[in-house]
Amino acid sequence: MAQVQVQHHASVSGPISVASGHGGAQFMPTSLYVGDLDVSVTDEQLYQTFGEVAPVVSVRVCRDTATGRSLGYGYVNYNNPRDAARALDLLNFTPMNNKPIRIMYSQRDPSLRKSGTANIFIKNLDKSIDHKALHDTFSSFGNILSCKISTDGLGQSKGYGFVQFDNEKSAQNAIDKLNGMLINDKQVYVGHFLCKHC
Repeated sequence: MAQVQVQHHASVSGPISVASGHGGAQFMPTSLYVGDLDVSVTDEQLYQTFGEVAPVVSVRVCRDTATGRSLGYGYVNYNNPRDAARALDLLNFTPMNNKPIRIMYSQRDPSLRKSGTANIFIKNLDKSIDHKALHDTFSSFGNILSCKISTDGLGQSKGYGFVQFDNEKSAQNAIDKLNGMLINDKQVYVGHFLCKHC
């Protein structure tokens, strides 16, 4: 597991801690999106893994309708929002079939997901930083909807990633505090994500 050390320019080493309010969404989600699934992961495996946390209502690995091949993501539904939150907390970035899964709340409002609101872009990341390390670094600023390191065909980091918060204030706070900081001895750029296709 990658360790992340954030430090100021003035060579003040050590991790920083940032207090922030977790404002934002008032909904109580029970549906989880599970991404970065190995193509061999089955519905039964998802059901069994997530069922160890709490009783599961339903699971689905999304598949190509023509070939039946996994699309690399799926959904898990719980009855209770607390169960969904606990599963996200306990299972995010745990390996399934030797590949760490990425969990977030299923975003039912596609306009919010696609708008780029509260979405930030991070570049010049050390290649050792993985999804979990990025998530851990930014989670102190607010509730994260999505977090991803861009990787090549071999699963190696391309040195940049994206984090989407549930509100603009958290995103701006992360930009203000981390832009230009040293993370694992590399100065990172943190700014608003600008969607070229929106």
